[in-house]
Amino acid sequence: MGGGQRLTTQNQTTSSASSSCWSHFWSSALRTKPLGSPLEVAVRTNSGDGLVRRLGMFDLILLGVGASIGAGIFVVTGTVAHDAGPGVTISFILAGVSCVLNALCYAELASRFPAVVGGAYLYTYTAFNELTAFLVFAQLMLDYHIGAASIARSLASYVVTILELFPIFKENIPDWIGHGGQKFLGGAISINVLAPVLLVLLTVILCRGVGESAAVNSFMTATKVIIVIIVIFAGAFEVDTSNWTPFAPDGFKPILTGATVVFFAYVGFDAVANSAEESKRPQRDLPIGIIGSLLICIALYIGVCLVITGMLPYYLLGEDAPLANAFTSKGLKFVSILISVGAVAGLTTTLLVGLYVQSRLYLGLGRDGLLPSVFARVHPRCHTPIHSQVWVGIVAAALAGLFNVHILSHILSVGSLTGYSVVAACVVALRLKDKASSQVSSSTWREGVICLLIVACGGFSAGLCYRFSVSIVFLVVAVVVAILAMGALCFRQVYADLPGFSCPGVPIVPATCIFFNMFLFAQIHHEAWVRFVILCIITVGIYAFYGQYHADPSSEETIIYHRASGEER
Repeated sequence: MGGGQRLTTQNQTTSSASSSCWSHFWSSALRTKPLGSPLEVAVRTNSGDGLVRRLGMFDLILLGVGASIGAGIFVVTGTVAHDAGPGVTISFILAGVSCVLNALCYAELASRFPAVVGGAYLYTYTAFNELTAFLVFAQLMLDYHIGAASIARSLASYVVTILELFPIFKENIPDWIGHGGQKFLGGAISINVLAPVLLVLLTVILCRGVGESAAVNSFMTATKVIIVIIVIFAGAFEVDTSNWTPFAPDGFKPILTGATVVFFAYVGFDAVANSAEESKRPQRDLPIGIIGSLLICIALYIGVCLVITGMLPYYLLGEDAPLANAFTSKGLKFVSILISVGAVAGLTTTLLVGLYVQSRLYLGLGRDGLLPSVFARVHPRCHTPIHSQVWVGIVAAALAGLFNVHILSHILSVGSLTGYSVVAACVVALRLKDKASSQVSSSTWREGVICLLIVACGGFSAGLCYRFSVSIVFLVVAVVVAILAMGALCFRQVYADLPGFSCPGVPIVPATCIFFNMFLFAQIHHEAWVRFVILCIITVGIYAFYGQYHADPSSEETIIYHRASGEER
């Protein structure tokens, strides 16, 4: 009897401990970050120094343009035109409109959280909960890490291409320096020396200070934009308008498919939101930087599309370097050289801004305790998160130097789509939460979130129907269900008005963003879906063993911004 009682007691103790663990996990996972005042200038940190506010409106616009326009503007335009014909212009317009809607959501939240770094992670932490924010961070960070390594390899290849224009270097640069890389173990290892060197140089610039990195980005972005404008004007004199007929040779479907492809050419404007803590006038300048940079990118992409499809018939455009080939066919080889220079400038700024954003995200998680506090340390003289910056540089250099990360490109973009969708949902959720204390019950707020989930499922289902050419009936049903959920959001919920910039058309605009983002999610490679699920599982495991015990979203430790000399107050 005594043994049986002890066994029963042990079982009860084990059951109680297990229940306690689950209870602690869920109570931690569902924590939210307190919503501070939009005018607050204090920011919590675990170090004794903070970031310095040196970025003006023009810097932020160039930051967004630098992140968005890489070498792809010279390639993806012609690649999609090969299938969509001159209608590729419509593809870029459709994708641009979708991105503008996403940018409006980012702009509202950037205006609402003008004092703290974190971007999509911060917004999710405040609107939803700690675990969801950590999941968003993980999806974004994998995209950033692999993307940075891939861009570094492309940049190394373009640098070598330019060097080979000089006779002394032509055919004298081995593959392991920059072109492709020297392969070992059946291609599993691919040595590239130049890519890590370039990453080290950019990391040093970023560690020196935000002023120095902003100056480099501004110069390279201006160079890139000037080259694109020269390309557009030079090509305009070679346009034959008869090449624009027929405008949509294979109908509308290739145009829509093209829009799902070129959508990712605009990705990068969200980088501006992560510079909140270093912006001089964040509440005013961040929305302008986000939307302004995107509009500039849309205009440049449309200009290139019109030129490339007007210079040559769409079916004669090459796959690898369509724009350069088009100019070469017209005897304008010097423009091809300009395009290579523009590609180097474009890839440099994209890589620079990508590394910058990664370090600020790590800084935010280090402050909140979800990652070790070493990531939260800011250099007392340079006012940069030097440990975070060095870490992201090391990761990117290791990946770029040892592996052919280009083969992983098909699993990217998951993080961007996840971030965009969650940010759009945050706009609705936070508007609801503003009145939750007085007019809207928590059950009504949950109903709003459920409606957003239905919209997301409708978008994903519609995307699957479109991708696999399922009967139009199922696609229509998915769209109708999403519209009904949007209707419920409109007529059953109450939304607060905000000071500062507000996204127009809430909740329709954010819900439309979610629908289209999930539609795109259904178009990406199926291995990207697998990556999404596996990374979520790994992230939950990391959170269970580390994050839930160390996170502290409501610490009272604060510092005041360091202001640049002569800065506006």
